[in-house]
Amino acid sequence: MSALAGRAFDAIPPPALVLLGIVSVQVGSALAKHLFGAVGSFGAVALRLLFAAAVLMLLWRPTSRMSRRAWTVVVGYGVILALMNLCFYLALERIPLGIAVTIEFLGPLTVALAGSRRWLDAFWALLAAGGVVLLMGGRGDLDLVGFLFALAAGTFWGLYILVGAALGRHTTEGNGLALGMAVAALVAVPFGVAESGTALIQPWVLAAGLGVALLSSVIPYSLDLEALRRMPPRVFGILMSLEPAMAALIGLIVLQESLHWSQWLAVLCVVAASAGATRGARPED
Repeated sequence: MSALAGRAFDAIPPPALVLLGIVSVQVGSALAKHLFGAVGSFGAVALRLLFAAAVLMLLWRPTSRMSRRAWTVVVGYGVILALMNLCFYLALERIPLGIAVTIEFLGPLTVALAGSRRWLDAFWALLAAGGVVLLMGGRGDLDLVGFLFALAAGTFWGLYILVGAALGRHTTEGNGLALGMAVAALVAVPFGVAESGTALIQPWVLAAGLGVALLSSVIPYSLDLEALRRMPPRVFGILMSLEPAMAALIGLIVLQESLHWSQWLAVLCVVAASAGATRGARPED
């Protein structure tokens, strides 16, 4: 089966793998939003991380014999992953998918621009800031609490990138990812149980939760790893910059969340800023 999967991956161009991963993540987020009425945002996060951890633990079967430093990184990674998802789903409960992802994307964009002294990167930062102004001023019905939760999710996403780099240095293959996902599940599940109780164990809810975990975590992580094996990281980053636009499109098609023209313009501003900052990054970054 693994050889067959490998041949299937090899037949797909790397850019297509990245785009499939982006679509998978956003469809997973849309499916999670449909779960909110039954188990709330915390319940949806708990199911996603629990099933994702179970699949990854079975796939990688990681060892617990690691140095104290490695365990510190794994635990930090897991806690940040849980908080990122909890904040993002709280935002998703209040604002459209496309807007939530656009605001959240400011986190990795900040990481990409941090420490830069190039005038062009200052332009990309201003362009992203202009996008935020358009989001806030384009329509008066944007929920401020949802905006702040998305901003918090973006902050944790930036930290996730930094700690994820350390995770790669201190663990091998997918072991750190699997253990970190297990830590994230341990953090998130109590919130889900407290909010939803026995509603979490309804058969259809469990099936939907498994679908969210596969679409939002297992499938895109696998596709991204394969794509990164066959393409430069900078090209990968530029393609990932399409994520806010894809989120807005999936939100429109799956959730019927239509955006105002100024909000679409804001999404495109953040996409352009992210692609520009990634393209201009130094190769060693």
